[in-house]
Amino acid sequence: MAALVPAPTSVSDHEPPMPSMVAQDQPGLADSSDDEPTYEMCVIAAERAKALAVTLPHDDISRYFAERNLQQAMTEAGNGEFDDCLGWAQQAALEVVEHRHQLQPGEKLDILGPDQ
Repeated sequence: MAALVPAPTSVSDHEPPMPSMVAQDQPGLADSSDDEPTYEMCVIAAERAKALAVTLPHDDISRYFAERNLQQAMTEAGNGEFDDCLGWAQQAALEVVEHRHQLQPGEKLDILGPDQ
């Protein structure tokens, strides 16, 4: 598996960190100030973050948040905002790697439905 470029954390909780998570040892995928992000780069970064997320148990709260970040990444890609897509994919990967959210025994995350 390729080495990932660590990204600095974001100042805001609502903005993804930059630069993106891409492989340095794969030609054409290295993050460079000369290269504009592409849809393909977004898909690769999202697939790598998803591969990390599925290593956590299905009911793990960090996995839940990582999957929401991946949904946002693909929304950004669909809107042509490839730099934001890469940032959200990086955020998803960091969520899994750092295991940022954990519930205490007996706690549960109440997820509201769309009608609530």
